Amino acid sequence: MREIGAGLAGALILFFARFITAVRGRWDGVAPTDEQRIYFANHASHGDFVLIWTVLPRRMRFATRPVAGSDYWLKSGLRRFIGRDVFNAVLIDRDAATRTADPIVQMTEALDAGSSLIVFPEGTRNTTDAALLPFKSGLYPLARARPNVAFVPVWIDNLNRVMPKGEFVPVPLVCTVTFGAALTLAETETKQDFLARAEAALLALSPKASAS
Repeated sequence: MREIGAGLAGALILFFARFITAVRGRWDGVAPTDEQRIYFANHASHGDFVLIWTVLPRRMRFATRPVAGSDYWLKSGLRRFIGRDVFNAVLIDRDAATRTADPIVQMTEALDAGSSLIVFPEGTRNTTDAALLPFKSGLYPLARARPNVAFVPVWIDNLNRVMPKGEFVPVPLVCTVTFGAALTLAETETKQDFLARAEAALLALSPKASAS
């Protein structure tokens, strides 16, 4: 019964996301294939991974797990149901002082089970005027641990205007989710160089970069 409820809730969330945002997926430099991937995206809203999940083809959607903060998604019964049962999220304790599991181990275990991942290397929502917050270092050890898995940059545009922080009523606007060309870690690439390359690949998909 819980599985049926999760399926119905997922269908309703997808319908709502499409109705409010008319979200469009753009595959720019990469095709929507069944290859295992780590999608890394900009982060401005708790609904970011919902839009990525929405535009993935159905066969890919259920093989793709978002990586999200357990402090938010375990805060209430409803959030726990959505995070765990509907989206099958990999829930990470972002507080190093209280965590009991290594986030990299959690993610590699999900990859080894056959899943693709959605990650947000900024680590928290960007509420500043900057296009991106500095990337946290976790993307690099994940690439070191599974160097054959492709990293695909994903730029989400307009969702922060659809659902501004602190607001509960969404504003209907068209959103786009743009997927860029995949990256893999070079054998001798340093952490600094890999993170800089990943950040540049993500920024290149932003509307401001496209317009310049």
